[in-house]
Amino acid sequence: MAGAVLRGGTASGVLNPKEVLLAPSPDPSAERLAAATGARVADSAPALVSASDVVVLAVKPHVVPIVLAEVHDVAASHTPLVVSVAAGLSTTRLESLLPAGARVVRTMPNMAALVGEAMTALAPGRSATPEDLATARRLMGSVGAVTELDEHLFSTFTAISGSSPAFVLTFVEALARAGVLGGIPKGQAVEIVTQVLLGTARTVQAEAQQAQAGQAARTPADLVDAVSSPGGTTVAGLVAMERAGFSDAVIRGAQAAAQRDRELGEG
Repeated sequence: MAGAVLRGGTASGVLNPKEVLLAPSPDPSAERLAAATGARVADSAPALVSASDVVVLAVKPHVVPIVLAEVHDVAASHTPLVVSVAAGLSTTRLESLLPAGARVVRTMPNMAALVGEAMTALAPGRSATPEDLATARRLMGSVGAVTELDEHLFSTFTAISGSSPAFVLTFVEALARAGVLGGIPKGQAVEIVTQVLLGTARTVQAEAQQAQAGQAARTPADLVDAVSSPGGTTVAGLVAMERAGFSDAVIRGAQAAAQRDRELGEG
């Protein structure tokens, strides 16, 4: 995710790679990213914090306490904005690991940041200023769309945005297999389903934009009705999927993902 943000920020002009420092890593990943983008690798995590106005915390959640303990002292004297992309860790938890008064903005992007189409949620900590939130919005906006949410909704957001690409990909794979079952080669079936998914998403976005502009617009349910002719193929397929528990399975999956996110945050 750090690489995606660095590449997106550089491409959009939000970041100047020559002013970006990367924390050293046990493997060569930091060096490879630096070589690919023109950023530099800091001598140490404390050295990075002491030289930075904004620190992006992009490590696995279980590593966060270790990293923040390492930089705690320098963060007490030099107080950069901390933008976290660590799943499950609340601003309260992050603030408890940092010196008093630390400015934190929690973010949650998803996998599509890799192609500049992420959906990212933001939530400010207690000491974050409006300017800090705007900085985080610009940074994460370089890899896709951004929305601000009350932090208590982050677990649900993680389920329907962070985890859901895997749900959607499972649907793509299943629909492609249906194509293969009907005689279409797998690669061609995936191409077909992917284009359908892309076109459908853009249709929903176009309708939402009309609604925001105060114009007549259709909801996803309206669009389903629009392609479901009485007695036709689409409604036959929809009825079969509902009988198999399609919608219930999706909702249960999202609820399970949200619950697991809450558990991780409590650990």
